[in-house]
Amino acid sequence: MVVPLEMGWRHLLFENWPVDPAMMEAHLPDALEVDEHDGTAWLSVIPFTNVAVRPRGLPERAGIRLPELNVRTYVIRDGVPSVYFFSLDAQGLASVVGARLFHHLPYYYARISLDVEATPEGNGADGRIRFSSRRRHPGARPAEYEATYRPTGEPFSAPDDPLGEFLVERYRFYTEAPDGTVRYTDVEHDPWTLYPAAADIETNTVLAADGFAHPASEPVYFYSPGLDVVASPSERLENEQ
Repeated sequence: MVVPLEMGWRHLLFENWPVDPAMMEAHLPDALEVDEHDGTAWLSVIPFTNVAVRPRGLPERAGIRLPELNVRTYVIRDGVPSVYFFSLDAQGLASVVGARLFHHLPYYYARISLDVEATPEGNGADGRIRFSSRRRHPGARPAEYEATYRPTGEPFSAPDDPLGEFLVERYRFYTEAPDGTVRYTDVEHDPWTLYPAAADIETNTVLAADGFAHPASEPVYFYSPGLDVVASPSERLENEQ
């Protein structure tokens, strides 16, 4: 039996585009509905790093670091606002294989680096993040992403901001397994703290690799220093129709 996982999500950029709901619906399994904010669907690319990834109950020192890049949208099922993942690129080959086999997640092996530029105080909390990802998964479509990003402005609690709450306060993730079944994972964590963010995106071909034209609209950026998470084992969605 696959056990729950504990981890930390750190140095996240939420790069978000408003998109046509009908277009997004065509990319989703029939069991899920597009969730809308202000009359639009949203498509997001999120670079970050996992830290101390480990089975629940083990000490943090037993965990591993796993830089990651994911492409996702926002869905609803039985009244529960959730996330749907199109792809997740990650650095660790063994972790990618394990996530595919045991959690049925669409992970791809990639070479990823994430570097934090420290502030004058040396803590890195308000410094720039340099992120680079190049997919190396055998047989997968090429995908690259290079960006530099940083927080700007004052922090705020995501539940206090309508768009921030819509994009990040979600506690269930869906994916479609290779056999066509829909799977879900529940997560537990505190409410998000977000910052407005600035980003310089040098390369982004991950959307094209997932079958999306690059949105014509300007993205909305949020940054979070992160939080700690517990993720349940993946389960098959029953009564998918």
